[in-house]
Order: sequence, then structure tokens, then C-alpha cells
Amino acid sequence: MNIIHKLTLRHLMKNKKQTLVTVIGVVISVAMVTAVITLGSSFLVLMQKQTIQDYGEWHVLYKNVNKDQLEAIKQDAATKQLITSKERGFALLPGSQNINKPYLFIKAFNTQGFNNFPIALSEGRLPQQANEIVLSEAIAPNAKVIYRIGDRLTLDVGQRSNPADPGNTDLNQNEPLRFLNGKSSETLIHTTTETYTVVGFIKRPSWEQTWAPGYTALTYVDENMVDTNETVDVSVVLKKVDGTVFAHANDLSTKNNISSFKTNESLLRYYGVMGGGLGKTYSSLFVIVVLVIVIGSVSLIYNAFAISVSERSRYLGMLSSVGATRRQKRNSVFFEGAVIGVIGIPLGVICGMIGIGITFRFINSMLEDAISVTEKLTLVVTPSSLAMTCLISIVTIFISTYLPAQKASKISAIDAIRQTMDIKLTGKTVKTSKLVQRLFGIEAEFGLKNLKRNKRRYHATVFSLVISIVLFLSVSFFTSNLQKSLGVSQKGYNYDIGVYKNGEVATLDEHLVKSIVSLEGVTEYSLIKQWFGVFTWVAEKSVPEGAKPPRAPDQGRYKYDIRVNALSEDKLKAYAQKVGTDYAKLTNPAHPTAILLDVMKYKDEKNKIIETKAIQGRVGEMLDLVSTDSNKESVSKVELAAVTEQFPMGLVPSSFEVHLVVSEPVFDQLMKKSKNKPFSSLYLNSRDPLKTQQDIEEMNQELEVSNIFQVRQHSEQIILLLSVFVYGFVALITALSMANILNTITTSIALRKREFAMLRSVGMTPKSFNKMINYESIFYGIKALTYGLPVSAVIMVLIYRAFSYSFSYGFMVPWTSILYVIAAVFVIVSLSMYYASIKVKKANIIDALKQENL
Repeated sequence: MNIIHKLTLRHLMKNKKQTLVTVIGVVISVAMVTAVITLGSSFLVLMQKQTIQDYGEWHVLYKNVNKDQLEAIKQDAATKQLITSKERGFALLPGSQNINKPYLFIKAFNTQGFNNFPIALSEGRLPQQANEIVLSEAIAPNAKVIYRIGDRLTLDVGQRSNPADPGNTDLNQNEPLRFLNGKSSETLIHTTTETYTVVGFIKRPSWEQTWAPGYTALTYVDENMVDTNETVDVSVVLKKVDGTVFAHANDLSTKNNISSFKTNESLLRYYGVMGGGLGKTYSSLFVIVVLVIVIGSVSLIYNAFAISVSERSRYLGMLSSVGATRRQKRNSVFFEGAVIGVIGIPLGVICGMIGIGITFRFINSMLEDAISVTEKLTLVVTPSSLAMTCLISIVTIFISTYLPAQKASKISAIDAIRQTMDIKLTGKTVKTSKLVQRLFGIEAEFGLKNLKRNKRRYHATVFSLVISIVLFLSVSFFTSNLQKSLGVSQKGYNYDIGVYKNGEVATLDEHLVKSIVSLEGVTEYSLIKQWFGVFTWVAEKSVPEGAKPPRAPDQGRYKYDIRVNALSEDKLKAYAQKVGTDYAKLTNPAHPTAILLDVMKYKDEKNKIIETKAIQGRVGEMLDLVSTDSNKESVSKVELAAVTEQFPMGLVPSSFEVHLVVSEPVFDQLMKKSKNKPFSSLYLNSRDPLKTQQDIEEMNQELEVSNIFQVRQHSEQIILLLSVFVYGFVALITALSMANILNTITTSIALRKREFAMLRSVGMTPKSFNKMINYESIFYGIKALTYGLPVSAVIMVLIYRAFSYSFSYGFMVPWTSILYVIAAVFVIVSLSMYYASIKVKKANIIDALKQENL
């Protein structure tokens, strides 16, 4: 260790307070980087485990593979595990008393498939031969059909077909049963007779949607059983998951003439492997977040080192006077940064992990209670994440020390001894407007001159404030856009269960509705009368730019389907108040009025989700309702009493369809002019949606029950976990910003003790001193906002553009956050300066005047 390094260590030990402040700054910055990276990696691992738990583990699925192609996939170097499966088809369940679920859905797996997919055996054993089968345990309570282990089933297995809609050939397990006049309109085609022996029972698989028409039944298939004329589906678990997944699967398919393949995007995205717009969105957001972290950290650490160099200016000048070279002085600061880093980086990593670990303990219980997550959010620390944390921290400290080191190398002996490096006292430099003194007094002029005479510290403080403003607004905007994009990506369901009735009379009678809503567990309901069969003409100029309605234009107009919805009196009153319109205006049948839900969602040619206005409706506008029978002439006109984007319970946005909400009297009046019959739907929220569905089906088998709880649960799971990630980041950014501002201002004030003592010695009263400090706070705040808000706007636009790779919605200016920032800036600056000035005012004037460093 050379003499310069020894002197640097001695200086650090002598100035313990400043050294501690710098170390704390580094610890906070490193802890933030550690927490963000660890939180991200832990979140991804959790979602990997949860997705595998819910939907099985596989990466690529090759469809309709023959024996030779299967062997090629098996021998592929990238294949780790191979799962063969085959959808045998549907068979009528003899004796089923559930008209909405009359089938068995038979699917075959090999042994690896039973291990990799979420199949929970409740009794017996899994199939080991092609003539063995396990049945869903839900058959007994739901379909009222009893089977026992050892029973033999002879079934006609085929594919679903709907003669009423012969063009739809994709009636799979995810498509609900088709009805006509209250009865199933489906038949089974291409049937073969199969005989199975029941060897066990399984719990209802998570992939079986509640509206699925068949109960799951699983049998056995093995790659060795596949003959030359038979095809199977092959799911592959890869040895290594990276960005080459898509290209490799495509090459393998092309080389072996495999008809089609698909990737498990819901799982691959949590390995960081995403294609198309979603991949661009994630990559762009990651770059922006990392830049925000680094800039915030550099701001904090740079200020600490800059102040340290300012305090050491005389010491560095003395080194220069005894022969220290510029390189030695520069290396002194770099060595100081290295020492601080050696102490701060390990402490920061440990603190970040401890903080995230404690956070996870609280989050896990919240996740279990809120959304029944079966997997735990555990602390995941990988060598790559540790390496990335240390690399980012080292780069951050280097950037933070570079400018102070360059400044230190240029300090001459004369300048250091005279202390002329920072303070500029030319008249031009400290010149202020006479208007300032006239409007605010001599204290304001003193305050402004104080800022101008020491521009380095003034700029450092303003820079800290600007960074804080930018960090807060960027994170706030990121959070709101994250929630918005997740809302756009989901269908917007705001209920758990939908109850419908098929047949000639498709309305729910009052007695049945009362019986359903009184079931145990039902917490909220909405009964909506609905009318289809009408549309409206929309001028081409009102169609959103880039949207292509499915129907061809007629004389420059496009058809938009209309769905008229009637809410009950109490529900409509509450909804009308919510959207800001008068309920009384909606109840006059002689002059029909309606609330327009002017929102729709669709996917463009790039598969990007677009949310936009549907028809650009305006309050007071008359809307023509045209019957699908007449196709040209208006059957009714309604006036728009309100135009809103808020959907009542039970309604969701859809593509090129407009919702109108009316009162029951207006609905009845409109229906008089229509040949179509209305139907009603009941929408429920429940504490236990699965049990509520079962109770409704047992109550009335003629009802169609759509339970979307599982879909909503998965969406809420993603939203909640991402919110934890984002708000954890917000908390760390807030701590960083507060430390940054407090450190800069209090240190700056402390270094001005001599200056303040001089003002007090010539007669400045405590009242005038406080006014001067207050005006300085105001000048700091105004200057910071002048730069911070435009810079934040630029970053918000970049974030918006990153999201726009996958989603499309209007740019939302976060006015509330901006107001919070404006208020917070002045409050934080004022409190920081007040806290620092208290210590200054307590200092003895004589002792303060003797202080030499500035």
C-alpha cells in the first residue's frame, strides 16, 4: 500500500461521519439493486412453479406425430423428457343427469405425462395399459352416475359435431355445449367402440374448465405402442430453455415434416423467453428500469463523493504542493471508492436479501389468503443474479467517482489553499433581478445569491431533486400502465359465475333468481335482461383508426352490433350515479334514453391487443337501432344520456359490439318493436365459486352455468404478484430519493456554517434567517420541477411506447401523481433545510467563523 492510499484511509477514519454517510448511500443503492434483481428472479421462479403446478411442465408440443417423427424428436439432442398424449375424443356418459355436461372427455398419456401434468389421484392407481381408465371423481356428485374400481365401460368414442353450425369443426373440451331450443344440438361423429376397465379416480384437473362439456377420463398410451398408421401429440421438456426454443422447434418440424407445433408461452415467458411484441415490451421495460436504478444510485453516491472531494480540497492541495501528481490525486478518489465499495457492496447485498426475505414472509400469507396460491414465494439467489448485482454496483460506484476523481486531479495547491474552487464571487455570477427583492424582500435576494455563488452544490441539490421527481413519476406511471395493460390483456370479467337459460323461454323467473342469490356463499349479484338482434350504422370517420370491422362497409358506413342491457331499478340507480347521470332521465319509455359503454377491444394484424373507443358517441346524440331482420330501416331511436368506459357487473367489452344500458320500462318499450325475444342472465360473485356452481346445477339442470373464477384467479394472481414487484421497487426508490435529498441538503447547509455565522454577526435576525432558508427551499423546488417534469414526461413516453409493442390504449397523464410530486418536493426540501438549519443556528458564531472548509 503506497503513501497516497495510507493517507486516504487516514482521511476516511478521521472523517467518520462523512464516510458513514457515503457507505450508507452505497448500501442503500446496492440493497435496491439486489432487491430488484432478487425479487425479479424469485418472482419468475414462483411463476414457473405455479404454472407447472396448474398446467403441467412442457416447453414444445408437436402435433400429430407419426412413429418415425416421434423417434426423431426422441433422439434430438435438446430433448430432456418426452411426453406422448392423444385426445381420444368424447363419449356419451350413460345416465348423466347434467344436461350441460353429457360427455366423457378421454385423453391418453404415457407415464411421463402422468408425472408432468397436474393429475391428482384420489383413489386406486393410474392406467398402465391402453384398456385401463381413471375417471374424474366429480362424476358422482355432479352427473349422479356411480362407478367403482373394476367396472368395465364400453363407449362409442368420437368427435363433437353441431349440425346447426357445420362450419365449426373445432368443438374441443374448451368449447361449451351447443344448444338449440333448450336441448343439445350436438352429435358424435367418426365414433369407434372402446372398452375400458376403471382402475382409479382423479380429482378434477385444473385444465378442465367449468363450462367444459365432458368429464375428464384418462387412459394410457406409450411411444412403443404407436404403430405406423397412428399419430400422437408429443410434448417435450428441453434440457436448456433459452431464446433458441422457437427456431429449434421450427427447424425440427421442417426437417421431419411435422405438421405443426406450439410452444408453452405461459411457461416460457417466466424463463425470460418471449417472442413478438411481448418480448420487446419486457426487454424495453427491463432496460428502462435498470437505467432508472443506475441513475438514481449514481446520483446518491456521486453527491457523497463530490462533497467528500469538496471537503478534502485543501488536503489534496497540500498533496499537490509536496509533489503529488494528477494521477496520484485521481487514484486517491478511486481508492476511496474501492474501499467504500468493499464495505458497502457486501452489506448492501446482505441487507437487500434480508429485506426481500422478510417481505416474502408477509407476502406468502397474503397470497394464500387472497388467491389460494399453492406455491411459496421463496428467496432465489443464483450466481448470475449475484454477478449482475455486483457488476451493476461496481459500475455505479465507478461512474459516481469518475467526475469527482477528475476534479480532484485538477486541484492546484494555490486554489486549494485559497478555497476558490467552488465559490464564485463575480458580480455577473451572483446578479439577481431587482424584482426579487421588491416582491419578496432582502431575504429572498440573499437566498438566491447564496444559490448562485455556489453553483456546484446548488446544481448537485437540484440534480438530486430532479432525479427524485423522475424516479417517482416514472415508477408511478409504470405501475399504472402495468395494471392497465393487464386489464387490457384480460377480458375484463367482473364476476365469478354467469347463469343462463337456453330454450324458447330464455328468461330466468323471479322465484329461481331468488333461490340462486340466497345460496350460501353468494356475496353479490346482478340480473340483466338482454336484447340481441340489432345493430347500428357507424360513419367511417367514427371507426377507430387501424380498426377493420368484420363486415364490409355500405355507403361509407359500418355495422356495429348492439347489445341492449336492462338493469334492475336499484342497480341502475347506483350505476347512473357512478357514471354521473340522472336516473330519472332513463325511465321515460316515450323518450328512450340509454347509457353508452363506448369501449371495445380487438386484436390487430400483429396480434396486438387494442382498447379504444367504439363509435365516438356523444351525450345527447340520437342512436339508430336497426333490426337484423330489416337490415336497413331503424326500428328505434335512443338518446345517449351518458357515455362512459365503466362497465356494470356482468358486462365486458368485446370486438365491434356496443353495449347500451337502459331501464326496464325503456327495455320493454324497445322490445315491442322487435321480433326477437329477450333473454336474461344472472351474474354472481361468490366466496366459493366452485361450490356455488355445483349447488346451482343440482338445483336446476336446465341452466347453463359459466364459472370463470379460475380464469380471473390466474389473472389476479399475475396482477398481485407484479404489483408486489412494482410497489417493492417504489418503496426502495422512495428510500433512495429521500436519502439522496436529505444527504445533499443537510451536508450543503452544514458546509455553509461559516457563511451563516457571518450573516448573523452583521445583524440578521432569526426571523430573517428562517425567511431566507424558506426562499431557498422554494427556489430549489421551482428549479427542480422546471427540469424534472419535462424529463419525466420523456421517460413516461418511452415507457408508454414499450407497452405499445403489445398493447394499445390512450396515453394517460398521471395528474394525481404530478400534484403529489409538486407538493412532496416543497415539503421534503423545506423539512430537510429546516432540520439542517436547526443545527446551524445552534452553532457558536465565533467557532463557525473559524471553520475553514466550505
